[in-house]
Amino acid sequence: MGMNIVIAGAGDMGYHLAEQLSFDNKDITLIDTDREVLDYVSSKLDVLTVQGDATSFEILKRANVNRASMVLAVTTSEKTNIVTAVLAKQLGAKRVMARVRNHSYMESDNLAYFKNLGIDNLISPTMLCSKHIFNMIENSSFTEVFDFEGGKLNIVGITLDQSNPLVNQRIMDTKSNPIFEDIRIIAVLRDQKTIIPRGSTIIRNNDHVFFISTKKNTQTIMEVLGQEKHTIKNVMIIGGDDMALTTALRLEDHFRVTLINKDKERCKWLAENLRNSLVINGDYKNVELLIEEGLEQMDAFLALTESSETNIIASLTAKNHGVYKTIAHVDTREYIHISHSIGVDSLINKKLVAANEISRFLKKGTVEAVSGIYGVDAEFIQYSVCKNNRLIKNPLRELHFPDSAIVAGVIRGEEVFIPDGDFQLDLNDKAIVLALPEAKNALEKLFH
Repeated sequence: MGMNIVIAGAGDMGYHLAEQLSFDNKDITLIDTDREVLDYVSSKLDVLTVQGDATSFEILKRANVNRASMVLAVTTSEKTNIVTAVLAKQLGAKRVMARVRNHSYMESDNLAYFKNLGIDNLISPTMLCSKHIFNMIENSSFTEVFDFEGGKLNIVGITLDQSNPLVNQRIMDTKSNPIFEDIRIIAVLRDQKTIIPRGSTIIRNNDHVFFISTKKNTQTIMEVLGQEKHTIKNVMIIGGDDMALTTALRLEDHFRVTLINKDKERCKWLAENLRNSLVINGDYKNVELLIEEGLEQMDAFLALTESSETNIIASLTAKNHGVYKTIAHVDTREYIHISHSIGVDSLINKKLVAANEISRFLKKGTVEAVSGIYGVDAEFIQYSVCKNNRLIKNPLRELHFPDSAIVAGVIRGEEVFIPDGDFQLDLNDKAIVLALPEAKNALEKLFH
């Protein structure tokens, strides 16, 4: 019996969710007012579509929300989402989730009111994104950082260049290095292809490599890579919409933040809403102005304007002026794939961040967390071992794992392991698996 999922809103976020969920053979119905958008989606994905207003009873009934295990209201209108979610719940949907903009809705006291209305979860892409940015700045030496179980295990990504001691080595040759007991290479991104490494895989110049390590060993990765830990103090942000504000609010108590925006009225408003940030009115496309405002003394530069192109160009400019860490917010899916190759450190896309967060909620019972990686088809899936089956009777190498998946880490109570082929799973272990899409069905069978 598959899950029936109804998604209201077929914009970027709805599309990305439908795409992620259709990999998992879930039955998906998309509601949108725009026929053209729906036609585009159904030409690409195996989904049912209903054209119309998601807040109307007739449309919700036509989408069979009464049978839905989940209704996701992710249109660009917050009010539409709230009304859709409330009505869908009344019509019999099991769980409903609404995408919101208003931050006060997310405060824990206020969440209770939404629960009373029948809305199970609220999600704010902007807030998730600012949290993600904070995490990337805290761990600035890496281009991506994921943590599991509150950071007991970390997964980090980094691009290797010619000077790196790992380049041109086979993975099996790194084994002799005792450091590699607690950290492991679990994926390599090369020419926009994801490679799940085997012992014979050779690491090449410009590979983007993902490591897993226990919390205490993240520092070790820096040593292996011969990289200094860079402490970030000064951060410059360009932009002025909700995203820039939320991010500045999250960063300003930890770093020195300078925010640049070209609209005078907006600057006044930003200055009133930020306590510790320096707000400057000026045109951020003007490099001279950025240099005057201290670009060359900055440790991090966040380009969060509404224009993806501006953000990419500004980040490259900041990089050229010696800024250590640049993050560009990019709306267009196409750009995300090319980011690593053009030299922007880190790209972030709030709709992808939010879609990943939602698909975590939706994975089957045994799955606890999922993170997608930009430009990588693989994702991390956290399974719990909850049945007494062959999974716990044999070492990993005998379990016939698909080639396109790897057990990256195991959490057992307070302990964490980075398993090798001899490792044996135990009941109630949490296994973090990195999987390419084609491995998913085999994994569900293994863990079910």
